[in-house]
Amino acid sequence: MKQTTLHNLHVSLGATMVPFAGYQMPVRYGSIKDEHHAVRTSAGLFDLGHMGRILITGNDRVPFLDKLVTNKVEGLETGAARYALMPNQEGNVLDDVIYYVFPELLLLVVNASNTDKILQWLQKNKGDLDAKIEDVTADWAMIALQGPNAIKITSPLTDLDLKTVKGYKAAGGTVLGIPCLVARTGYTGEDGFEFYFDANRAEFMFTSLLKAGKDLGLRACGLGARDTLRLEAGMPLYGHELDENTNPLEAGLQFAVQLDKNPFMGSEKLLKVQEDGPAKSLKGFFVEGRRIPRQGHEIFIAGQDTPCGVVSSGTHSPTLERALCMAYINGQHPEGTNFELGLGKKRVPLIPTKIPFYKRKRKKKKKKAVET
Repeated sequence: MKQTTLHNLHVSLGATMVPFAGYQMPVRYGSIKDEHHAVRTSAGLFDLGHMGRILITGNDRVPFLDKLVTNKVEGLETGAARYALMPNQEGNVLDDVIYYVFPELLLLVVNASNTDKILQWLQKNKGDLDAKIEDVTADWAMIALQGPNAIKITSPLTDLDLKTVKGYKAAGGTVLGIPCLVARTGYTGEDGFEFYFDANRAEFMFTSLLKAGKDLGLRACGLGARDTLRLEAGMPLYGHELDENTNPLEAGLQFAVQLDKNPFMGSEKLLKVQEDGPAKSLKGFFVEGRRIPRQGHEIFIAGQDTPCGVVSSGTHSPTLERALCMAYINGQHPEGTNFELGLGKKRVPLIPTKIPFYKRKRKKKKKKAVET
């Protein structure tokens, strides 16, 4: 098992460590529910050192990445961040990624379990293009500070004006005196930041942030809370909602698929899916009762014996205080169809609901007074 640069710190903080994507990672420090609520009400700090971080440089870096991802790269301004899918020739998902655009380079962030696969995919498809691919996962630390108090905690510690770093933007500056890339991105459904910096400073950064945010409710959080948070926010997880047998239109990720941009890997297949309609669709459900749905549980139409779908992720929502799940449903079904969750010989009614299950409250912009 690999370890992030923060492994020893996690152990010293009493974290429960588990294998995840080839790494030993903290699943929780105390109660997953308490860590979840900390992020929703104040702030949580996550070690994301297991995520893959890849630099792409060279004169052809933009057209190179543009032909491999579903969202546009060309024409983006400095500091822009984009969520996208990286499809194979069939249009199915090799990984979901985030990339950041800077004057001399692109930073590509991929899932831990897919880092080697994506590195090989990039090299395989580079051809004669002037593009250098560098894996900096071990050299750069990655920490996320998420929650409504994130900006209040971080502002006194940085030379950046964080109000100018809008959602899905990034800027270079310092945090606690450490050169750092600060991105207004995250995987919790809350406001917050992801920090990229020298891995040798990771322990200092993590402990200093915890100390600085203690009075504002900041606490260390593990993978358990990260999963319940992302599920409430309807965010897909590779290996659950996404895999090489699923395309992004089936996963409801049309917002990240720009089929009108230059052709990209698998775009012809996705145009065909758009024309014909997806074979399956990702849906959200609340579950009646206390039983928690898990990946692989079958979905049925009431009164039928043949399953029509399967759960991709399920949990008991600490925020909404009820069981919920995302599931793939085959074909099209009229509104009002009664779905049930199969739990052995028992069936439990499901209540269709829109994804995401939870949306954070955003401050309303004040309207400017109009002179009359």
